[in-house]
Amino acid sequence: MARRLETLSHHLSPSLSQTSSPLSFNYPFLYSRGSGSLSLAERSFYEENGFVVVKELVPVKQLELYARRFDQIVSGEVEKEGLTIMKDVTQLRDSQTIRTVNKLQDFQSDPVLSEYLRTPQILDCVESIIGENIAAMHSMLINKPPDPGTKSSRHPLHQDLHYFSFRPANKIVCSWTAMQWVHRGNGCLVVVPGSHKENHLFLHNYPRWRGGVNKMYYGIPDEEVDRYRGRLLHLEMNAGDTVLFHPLLIHGSGANKTAGFRKAISGHFANTNCYHIRVEGTTQQMLEDEIQELVNKRMGAGVKITLSDVWRIKKLQA
Repeated sequence: MARRLETLSHHLSPSLSQTSSPLSFNYPFLYSRGSGSLSLAERSFYEENGFVVVKELVPVKQLELYARRFDQIVSGEVEKEGLTIMKDVTQLRDSQTIRTVNKLQDFQSDPVLSEYLRTPQILDCVESIIGENIAAMHSMLINKPPDPGTKSSRHPLHQDLHYFSFRPANKIVCSWTAMQWVHRGNGCLVVVPGSHKENHLFLHNYPRWRGGVNKMYYGIPDEEVDRYRGRLLHLEMNAGDTVLFHPLLIHGSGANKTAGFRKAISGHFANTNCYHIRVEGTTQQMLEDEIQELVNKRMGAGVKITLSDVWRIKKLQA
């Protein structure tokens, strides 16, 4: 534990009762490791389904601190410490308030929110999946807004590996914690159990939605969405419940049909032995090209950057 926390600090300056597939113990394990706190049953569930929910993993009082910090950052009461503040596509021209911001991203440098990435019980679970040499690569606090009727608050079905230039996929995992009761009405996560075992990263693109799509909200092709529709499973969770899932797991979230905001906090972790790949000529080149375009608009046409550069910078900032 002490060694793992030291490693993470260097890079930072019984589960869900589903019936998606029968519980079986298949050896050897391909997607998890022997150390950490996940039980044999939880590891087996993760192996089979690509995700596992651990109930009440994060104390509610800790989540309340994160919710207050969100308000402080968005209101300008405290410095944003290098993180990115994002607004919903339907409110891009509106002023920045807690009602227009839908996400805080890359909060590794924030003294309050970054504690989520150091939470011992989360790291114990992460260790069970990727091993003890852990680096925090990405982080988000999601404030899903009430949908204005355009369904723009949805997140299309996608695979997180589309955004990453580091490999192998089995050494990466996401920890996603509900900050309140998350249900189908306010847009809970939806997953395709077992889709990680296909070992295939689909081509991603922006879905053709009438109400618009948020920046970087890529999704798998419509024909694949139709193919998986009958296998979708909604993950309704209470505050503090945490789902850990594989980067090839197909997942998304529905529209928030309530009058309130739906909050969750997440972190992506990778084993420090992961390596980077070139995405030129792959299904991820579209993402790299879009990032290059954004960088050129902000910093000038002469600046060149790759997806691997982006993740190396994030890791250094962490």
